[in-house]
Amino acid sequence: MSTPDALAESTHTVTVTVNGAVRTATVPARRLLSDFLRHDLGLTGTHVGCEHGVCGCCTVLLDGSAVRACLLLAVGVQGRDLTTIEGLAAKDGSLHPVQQAFHDHHGLQCGFCTPGFVLSACDFLADHPDPTTAEIREGMSGNLCRCTGYQNIATAVGAAAATLRETGHDPRARCPGSDGDTGTGSNARGALGATPNESGTTGRGPDGAQAPARRQGHDEVDR
Repeated sequence: MSTPDALAESTHTVTVTVNGAVRTATVPARRLLSDFLRHDLGLTGTHVGCEHGVCGCCTVLLDGSAVRACLLLAVGVQGRDLTTIEGLAAKDGSLHPVQQAFHDHHGLQCGFCTPGFVLSACDFLADHPDPTTAEIREGMSGNLCRCTGYQNIATAVGAAAATLRETGHDPRARCPGSDGDTGTGSNARGALGATPNESGTTGRGPDGAQAPARRQGHDEVDR
């Protein structure tokens, strides 16, 4: 049975800059930003947990500020700048200081909540470059983890803060790696270009082939 035209959901073309690359997809009006990133753009590092904005698994940076992707509509971010977990490591594979700190201090177990924690920490450290332990715990309190006791996460954020103060790196920018780029700001991220799974258009890989279907849930954990 076909859907009456009056009940059919309208579609909209959404163009955003994601991790320095301009991406475009045509999506239903009610497509959540989290689903837009995962299913239309193939960026599955953005995880979906509670879908109520509580757990923080879907946290991304919107114009440099941490937001819950499950609470925003894709059409609402038209023309804006997004950073997902895929946009933090350098092109040569070097980890962002926050990612490296989580690795070094065992700030993750299953890894499902980790992308949200990392991006929340990037936003937090941009505003709190030399935080106290109490400030770190308060700053990370909006993200939930079912595996840890949070101590190692707090330690990792503190270690990342020290590294960022030493290097002067913008916490919200891609890691410069060994390519000589400063890694600061959206211009630097744009100069670095897209990571391999960000090339092409909607849901397509670096060779332009259609990306395989992804299942919702624990399908892929980005570093």
